[in-house]
Amino acid sequence: MVEQLSPALSAFWATLFLMFILVTQRPLFALFRHTGDLGAAARQGFSDLFTGLVTGARNMIGIAIATATAGVIVGTVTLTGIGLAMTELVEVLSGGNLMIMLVLVAIICLVLGMGLPTTANYIVVSTLMAPVIVELGAQTGLLVPLIAVHLFVFYFGLMADVTPPVGLASYAAAGIAKSEPMRTGLTAFGYSARTAILPFMFIFNTQLLLIGIGNPFQLALTIVTATVASMMFAAATQGFFIAKNRIHETLLLLLVTFTLFRPGFWMDMMYPPYEEIPPTELTRLVEEAPRNGNLRVWVEGMSLEGQDISKGVLLPLGEKAAKASERLGAMGLTVMTLGDQVQVAAVRFGSQAEKLGLEQGFAITAIEIPSGERPAKEWMFIPAFMLLGLVYAMQKPRQRRKEAERVKG
Repeated sequence: MVEQLSPALSAFWATLFLMFILVTQRPLFALFRHTGDLGAAARQGFSDLFTGLVTGARNMIGIAIATATAGVIVGTVTLTGIGLAMTELVEVLSGGNLMIMLVLVAIICLVLGMGLPTTANYIVVSTLMAPVIVELGAQTGLLVPLIAVHLFVFYFGLMADVTPPVGLASYAAAGIAKSEPMRTGLTAFGYSARTAILPFMFIFNTQLLLIGIGNPFQLALTIVTATVASMMFAAATQGFFIAKNRIHETLLLLLVTFTLFRPGFWMDMMYPPYEEIPPTELTRLVEEAPRNGNLRVWVEGMSLEGQDISKGVLLPLGEKAAKASERLGAMGLTVMTLGDQVQVAAVRFGSQAEKLGLEQGFAITAIEIPSGERPAKEWMFIPAFMLLGLVYAMQKPRQRRKEAERVKG
């Protein structure tokens, strides 16, 4: 990054420098410590280099076989168009259910990411699967920033590196550890699966991505609760907190994890998160919105393909402007008011508005703003920590008995 070199060239020079270190470290030790013959030390350095090259070549045999196998899978996905067919399959199988759709997308990202390097992995999953989440989520009212969607698909795409039967990283690790590749991959997938809840929380709680953080206290609270939630999820899945979990304790730990990761779920059941505003207020809301703010709007209309569209859109408003028309124009959107209706008059080609799926003639039917009378969702952290304290109190006597038995034994 400092020298602004390409990754491949940087790796090339790093490899040469490591070879230089391997050859010269023994002679340098012998020189400064006065421990032996410099010639013998130099010969030993070249011997180490030769041994390392031979060992690396042998370890690469298994990786080369796995890469060749992955090439067959990748070629099948990219050349036959099965990737696009899988996106349509998600829409059909999910039936509009948001959670089923996210799980199916996660599974398909695992398949699409097999054998791909990181950059190609991101390009494939973001191109094929991110639009599925955006479109289906918009139809069900899930409006989240695109960064959350892209991190979701990218996370599961990268998990393919340790997921059998391909799992290139698992094969590489098995070569180093001299273990069975398939068992190594299954073990690695088991450990990775314990963190698979995190990308789901990127979708449902964007504060984990530092979006919507207003002050240092809120930042610290988000970091602390997310850390505790991750630890409690690990404690629930491994079956041990401070003592071995019982079934009801595991369920309580999972409840604590969910509440800390997504406190708004319970608050939404008691207080509606948004209140609906008539579309004629669009101009005022756009002018009053803060810098880089977002506005939730619902649109209806017929697309160019003749399909009836009804979905929500999260408008990124960007920098403040003197007029609402200028601020909307910066994102490529022009609207007009006809009585009590607001319609999309024009959408600039290649603009943010076009990427959001807005088209000329769509009607803005409603605008949603955060409810002003709703308590802060962070209040739900209090009962979550009380439940965690209850689990601790139930397990503490068992821990003491276990320690007493160990001392007596």
